[in-house]
Amino acid sequence: MATVQDLKRRIRSIRNTRKITKAMELVASARLRRAQARIEAMRPYADRMTELMIGTARASSSMQGLTLLQRREVKTAAIVPLTGDRGLAGAFNAQVLRQAFARERQLRGEGVEVRWLVAGKKGRSTLTFRRYEVEQSWIGFSDRPAYSDAQAIAHRAAELYEGGEVDRVVLVYNEFVSALVQRVAERDVLPIPEHLLAGDEGEARDSALHGDFIYEPEPEEILRRLLPVYVETELYRALLESAASEQGARMTAMRNASGNAADLISSLTLDMNRARQAEITQEILEVVAGADALTG
Repeated sequence: MATVQDLKRRIRSIRNTRKITKAMELVASARLRRAQARIEAMRPYADRMTELMIGTARASSSMQGLTLLQRREVKTAAIVPLTGDRGLAGAFNAQVLRQAFARERQLRGEGVEVRWLVAGKKGRSTLTFRRYEVEQSWIGFSDRPAYSDAQAIAHRAAELYEGGEVDRVVLVYNEFVSALVQRVAERDVLPIPEHLLAGDEGEARDSALHGDFIYEPEPEEILRRLLPVYVETELYRALLESAASEQGARMTAMRNASGNAADLISSLTLDMNRARQAEITQEILEVVAGADALTG
């Protein structure tokens, strides 16, 4: 049985750990609020971008020659998991990588070669540990991504697609639902889905596209410039969703850790009181035994 001093040391150590987890929970909570605000500010821009693409595509006489729209037989696919740079976020990183590996197994089963582009230290280290060849990785911005970070990933993905090195680009990331729920999402970013340009995103968007417009330069040229920006926007939206999900997962994990620490402290305190009572009882018995020996 542990001594009172041993139990005191354990309680002191757990209390110090609880202070750390509580502080991390508060930091994650503050960062989560900022991440949610960035997502809300991003959504109107992304919606208008899609509307503009739909309108321009309808005005175009032909979309031939737009490489990012071309569909071809999928022989090579690129998987892009968006992970975090740090741990202590529950299943945040593990569930993204689990989905990415499941997609890889499916593609390889169909005879498709898989190449890896990864964002985040956790994703890169896991792929390296499993001896996968990583085409390119980006790190250092998972908790606060900038638009330039999305541009870097989008440019590399578009470069591989336009060069014919890959025929499909699949994005895997955590979609933010709430602070308690992060859902793994999987999206094909290249080639750009045809239904977007067909205007199947909802009647609300269609109402903003009615009317006669004069395009300068030609709609085809405008669309050629818009498509890369659309890919960047989708990557940026996914990075913001991933950042908010990471903070939500970390906040929840640290809250659970703090609660577990409190429960463990209560249990150890009870054990310590029992040990102290046992020591006191033993001392009393020894005193009584000594007194009996003197009087006997």
